[in-house]
Amino acid sequence: MRAALLAAATMTAAAQARADDDPAAEAEPIVPPRLLGALAPIYPEGAEGDAFVMVAVTVGVDGSVRTARVLEGVEPFASRAIETLSVARFAPATRGGAPIAATVRFRVDFHKIAAPPPEAPPAEPPAEPPPDEPARPGEASPPEAPSEVLVRGGRAAIGVGVADSIVRAEVRQLPGAFGDPFRAIDTAPGFTPVVSGIPYYYVRGAPPGNVGYYFDGVRVPYLFHFGLGPAVIHPALVARTDVYKGGYPAAFGRWAGGVIDSEAMPPSDRLHGEALVRVIDAGALVEAPFAGGRGSALVSGRYAYTSGLFSLLDSKTSLDYRDYQTRVSYALGDRDVISVLGFGAYDHAQQRTLPDRDTLDAASGNGPRPETVKEIEVVLFSSEFHRADLRWDHVFRGGGRMRVGGTLGFDRTRIEARRAAEDVMTAARLDLVQPISPAVLLRAGADVVVDSYAASNLPRFADDDPVVERQRRIFAGRTDFATGARADAVLSLGRVEVTPGLRFDMYGSDRARGTGIDPRVAARFFVTDKFRILHAYGLATQPPAPPIALPGMTIARLEGGLQRSAQTAAGFEVDAPLDVTLGATAFHNAFYDLNDALGTSRVEIIEIEQSDTLISKSRGSAFGLELAARRKLSKRLGGLVAYTLSRSIRQADGRSFLSAYDRPHVLNVALSYDLGRSWRAGGRFVYYSGVPVTPEEPAHAAQILGQPPARTPAFARLDLRIEKRWTIGERGWFSIMVEALNATLSSEVTGYRCGRQLVLPGITRPEPTCIAREFGPVTIPSLGLEGGF
Repeated sequence: MRAALLAAATMTAAAQARADDDPAAEAEPIVPPRLLGALAPIYPEGAEGDAFVMVAVTVGVDGSVRTARVLEGVEPFASRAIETLSVARFAPATRGGAPIAATVRFRVDFHKIAAPPPEAPPAEPPAEPPPDEPARPGEASPPEAPSEVLVRGGRAAIGVGVADSIVRAEVRQLPGAFGDPFRAIDTAPGFTPVVSGIPYYYVRGAPPGNVGYYFDGVRVPYLFHFGLGPAVIHPALVARTDVYKGGYPAAFGRWAGGVIDSEAMPPSDRLHGEALVRVIDAGALVEAPFAGGRGSALVSGRYAYTSGLFSLLDSKTSLDYRDYQTRVSYALGDRDVISVLGFGAYDHAQQRTLPDRDTLDAASGNGPRPETVKEIEVVLFSSEFHRADLRWDHVFRGGGRMRVGGTLGFDRTRIEARRAAEDVMTAARLDLVQPISPAVLLRAGADVVVDSYAASNLPRFADDDPVVERQRRIFAGRTDFATGARADAVLSLGRVEVTPGLRFDMYGSDRARGTGIDPRVAARFFVTDKFRILHAYGLATQPPAPPIALPGMTIARLEGGLQRSAQTAAGFEVDAPLDVTLGATAFHNAFYDLNDALGTSRVEIIEIEQSDTLISKSRGSAFGLELAARRKLSKRLGGLVAYTLSRSIRQADGRSFLSAYDRPHVLNVALSYDLGRSWRAGGRFVYYSGVPVTPEEPAHAAQILGQPPARTPAFARLDLRIEKRWTIGERGWFSIMVEALNATLSSEVTGYRCGRQLVLPGITRPEPTCIAREFGPVTIPSLGLEGGF
């Protein structure tokens, strides 16, 4: 019988330490970081033979991994070692009993060994192998003391639940995400989609416009190209994405809903790159060191050639998108690094159509109209944003770090070629992290953001045109600012970790002013090594905002006042057998002076510009229960289950009612399995309840209307993915992927059109009926070729 192949990887380190450059500190011995729990680096698919990778890992004062870079080693082992160590958790290094941040070196060994046949088991079988696989690939032995210790800085991620954080190794295996980290965020419980396939979500009852997006500390106006497109940041540049749904750290503010925070991959001191070619677009990333490894330069981007595909299909609508990212970093010494991060995105949709009467009259002047009228290109939607961020990172002697940064940005959106909005952003920030004692970590910061808006209005067709007047009130040219300071402290009190914090923000728009004072507190109770209780409470303040975030578009002059929310959550996490993590969280959010045109009036997304409720205010609340189970998708058999049971309510105009996007049940189930021979397949099932339906009122007593159901039908879809991967040489790899979002071609009912008729004496007619209004099917198939070195 042919023996099955098993993979094993072990992690070891030599025992030496080097003190900091401070002569006074040399007398104090450095206790290196200690790994908490076992690691499981999996032998790379398609690889052959044994290998080792030497990795430099920066462990922060809070025990999190700040950076991980390869010192020695080849692909695909190097990437697998980085992926494993990036999500590890450590007890921080200490000096004189005080926690310090440190850079340590670890060696990761990979061995591919043959398992004995079933009839001849080994004399010493592996300890407690999980039943779903013959052995645990990559079980890691606890490392000894690291070989080198250098003082660095660190930053904690607090308030992230079981299914609320995902790294790139798992994103690659999630069906329907297309390898984009941002497309994986809706697998977290607490996310309620507006409509299938469109990446706009309610987060614990907060509308899409109340969710903030950050990439490596820089504010981003949106995450995806034109709704259905890929992420605006190249996936290979995103190391980790965390979802904060409420009660988040004081570092995040000016949003009354959730926050999506992504961290960039740390600079690498080796040449590497990768590329992806799909039917609709292509992208690439390359990074190279310079100055003997002290510096690093990176460039990446993506370009869509969908316009050509639309032309081949003889479609009158065309779509185009592209993005870019660039980064240059240079280490001035062991304690100082300067870097420049630039990125941006562009989206454009247009349609060929016949000109209207006003356009023909303007073109002909006083002469006759032309007999032959040619189609013209009309812009349906166009948006772009650009960011340039200059930063200086300094590490203090004895621990702690500081970052000083400045950002320039430009945003622009045009809708239907008639109006455009622009924003020139200038921002500066200061971030500090400083250990006060072994039990206290202080984090503080301050920032200022100035936005200069310019907007064009629709042409005035009549003196009393309400659309023009409304747009002048909302999209007026003016200067807005937001400035504030914040501080919190991570208090480690034995088996209890408490993080109290406070934010103070001041807002201005033209002559209007507003302030926000937002206290917050989060706590972890380590009941046992495998059972934790979590609490998070806080207030959050946000300026008025449209329900959908678009570059350069916001509500002027703080119309109606600031939005505010009170966020509460309590739950637990359990490390179960078979490397499964379980969690449950109960939450309650209260909203005040909320801008939610979608949730209060059932306005369609495409109708937002014309909606009279854009600046209307409401109050509301959302409460529910979130359940999650997860086994890393990068394992041979990995998966996740995320379920949300919730209720979302609004109060406006003296009445209380369900939010128009209240969905009581939302379920995500994903599985990924290594089929062997470098084949991997997976599927994802998505289910959620329909939305409430509000019937129209008769215009008069003699009119009757059709009666729709109380809710639209529930929606379900299946996403599929399969990949074949090859290893090329020592550092190269190549793969073919076939993936589909909504492979079941499911359509979603978004509402009903109901008939109406008059009641006439002596005439009997059948009652009017209602016809379902369907959206979709929104199906995104993808065939891609990906490779790297």
